[in-house]
Order: sequence, then C-alpha cells, then structure tokens
Amino acid sequence: MESSRRKRPSEEAESYFVSMTDMMVGLLFIFIIMLVYFAIDYQEMTAELSESQLEYQETVAALSSAQSTRTALLQALEQTLRERGVQVTIDTQTGVLRLPEEVLFAKGAWELAPTNLQKIETVAATMAEILPCYTYGASCAPQNRARHRVDAIFIEGHTDSDPMRGQMDNYDLSMRRAVNTFRALRVSAPLLETLRNGPDAEAQSILGVSGYGPDRPIDIGDTEDAKSRNRRIDLRFLMQTPGGNPENPSSLLEDLP
Repeated sequence: MESSRRKRPSEEAESYFVSMTDMMVGLLFIFIIMLVYFAIDYQEMTAELSESQLEYQETVAALSSAQSTRTALLQALEQTLRERGVQVTIDTQTGVLRLPEEVLFAKGAWELAPTNLQKIETVAATMAEILPCYTYGASCAPQNRARHRVDAIFIEGHTDSDPMRGQMDNYDLSMRRAVNTFRALRVSAPLLETLRNGPDAEAQSILGVSGYGPDRPIDIGDTEDAKSRNRRIDLRFLMQTPGGNPENPSSLLEDLP
C-alpha cells in the first residue's frame, strides 16, 4: 500500500482557495496602508496650501495698504504745495511727485535760479512737515503716525531727446539737475537729512539721486509741448514692502514704536 495518498480534488480546491484568500487579505492590507499614507500626505499638502494662500492674501493686503498710504502721502504733498503756490502733479500708480522743468530750471540749465530756488525751498519745507510721520528719525504725534513707512525717495532727473551742445550730454544734465535739487532740498530743510527708513543704527537715509537722461519720457511725442513735459524732476516714493529692509510684513504689518 502506498505510504501516502493523493489529495482529493476537493482538498486541493480548498487549499487553493485558502492561498488566494491569504493573498487577497495581504493585498487589501497593503492597499489600506497606501490609502492611509496618501490621505495623510493629502492632508499635509492641503494644510500647506491653505497656509500659503493665507500668507499670499496677507501680503496682497499689506501691499494694497502700503499703496494706499503712499497715495495719501502724495495727495497731502500735492495739496499743500498747490496751496503754497507750487504747481506739481502726482502719479499715484508709480508713486511720483512731479516737478516740471519750469518749476526749477531754465531749458538746458542745471543751476537753480533764485526765483526757482524759492520754490524748492517751499517743496523742502513741505516735505519736512509731512514726512516725519511716514519715516523714522524725527518726532511725530502718535495719532498721526502712518501705518506704513517710506523706504526711499529718489530724486530723478529727466530730459528731452534734444542733444546737448558741447561735451555734456543729456545724462550729465539730468544727473546734475537731480544732484542740485537734492542739495537744495537738504540745505533748505536740514531735517530731511535725519529721516531714515528704519529705527536702528543700520537704517539708511531715505533721499537718493538718479539721472535718466531722455530714457524715460512721459510723452513720446516730438512736439515742443511733449519735450517740455519730459524735462522734469520726479520725486519717486518707494514704500517698505514684504521681505523688504528693514521691515517685512508681516513687516508691512510692522511693529510701530
């Protein structure tokens, strides 16, 4: 008699079924683990996305608020200067207070005439009155302190496209005009030298100069009126922005003293 007997077909089928069941249970277990892993990963990604969206919304709100502050500053300067007889224009989108050539310089000249020097003295006095509440370095009543601060004011010289005679070109002219305006502002109102873009020792002066020659026209026409508009001094106001120095908003949502 044989030492072992062959398995019956029913036993073989049962053994095969048990093996398949074990395999399916194992696959189901692996599937559940993967599902849990991806669910946790999805939750983490969703949380990170929500946090990023919140930070983005806060940044956009801070930028919008800073721009509103700059607009209010420009409007205050424009209104006060007009009341004092100095005709200026503002561009709230680019943050510019514009001084036309006739306010300061004769055509082709870079020295301030005595009558125009009086106008720049008015501009300087007005800036010295209003800017302390938008900067550091000078006293301001707490109730008047602006929420956002000025980071820099660039005094920009601009010319028309007509070439200069002699060795000096329009870039030289624009820079000389900007520098002379800068010097006249600081001499007329020494307080402007003390204004800074931060409360600490590393903070910098808010005033700077640049000359662009004919490269940044505001009127591309070739008429005398267009050229006259392009000959100008722009005071460009830059506000502190997210990630900027010295404060970043959450820096724009800055800590005020």
